[in-house]
Amino acid sequence: MKNKFTLVRVIAVAVLVFFLMISSSFFYTVAPNEYGVVMHLGRITRVNSEAGFYSKLPFFETVRFIPKDLQIYDIQPSDVITKDKKSMIADDFILWKVTDPVKFTQTLNASTRSAEDRVGVAVYNATKNILSSMSQDEVIAARGEQLTKLITEDSNSDIGGYGITIYQAKIKALDLPDDNKDAVYERMISERQNIAASYKAQGDSQAQKIRNDTNRQVTIMEAEAEKQAAITEAEGEAEYMKTLSEAYNTTDKAEFYNYIRSLDALKNSMKGRGDKTIILDKDSEIAKILYGTGLN
Repeated sequence: MKNKFTLVRVIAVAVLVFFLMISSSFFYTVAPNEYGVVMHLGRITRVNSEAGFYSKLPFFETVRFIPKDLQIYDIQPSDVITKDKKSMIADDFILWKVTDPVKFTQTLNASTRSAEDRVGVAVYNATKNILSSMSQDEVIAARGEQLTKLITEDSNSDIGGYGITIYQAKIKALDLPDDNKDAVYERMISERQNIAASYKAQGDSQAQKIRNDTNRQVTIMEAEAEKQAAITEAEGEAEYMKTLSEAYNTTDKAEFYNYIRSLDALKNSMKGRGDKTIILDKDSEIAKILYGTGLN
């Protein structure tokens, strides 16, 4: 009985294995990030673009799975020569994608490795062509989005027949060979210094013009202020003389004014230490006051 049970188990396992083998020949699964290219005796019969569970004829049909999402490929740095015969080192990376799985299978046998070789050659040739049509200064000025656009467009003209589209071929590093790097850097520094000196000269010229205009305005304002001050002073002097004339327009007022002035003069002469001796003219107002003959 035990041997019979063991035999049944062996037969069940064998049937299960056979069923699994048959199932794998009948069915296949396509993932969301891939194409399923079905081939019948080496000829493409259909392409499954949507993810799902599909069936096929066992032994007669085979399935090639091709990546659908964006691929990245980093190519080796390469030497390129610019239009002015300057050597530069370009280091590119590529973003590419299979856009026609039928062409991709027919030309590259659905091989990702072969596709990377093709896009690498296409981008290398495009980089060489673009940079050789520009001077070194033009290359440096165009690095970034402009250079990426030119290389991407040029490389796509040589790759479309393989069912591939290059979405971006970008130079991640653009350097100079060590033997002429210092000379180029010195020339770039000299050019920047010349530009800075030109800007400084323009700034100095504008500053001097502003100073000259300001000084001219100040001179005009000072002259106008002096003119107004002179007019005001003359008007004040005239008003003073008018007031003085009105204050001493009679004999009595005039004599009183002379008397006060004489007292002020005598007072000032008596200031200071020591004995004071005053010599007066007999006709002076002070002498008249001392002799009692003033202010009659």
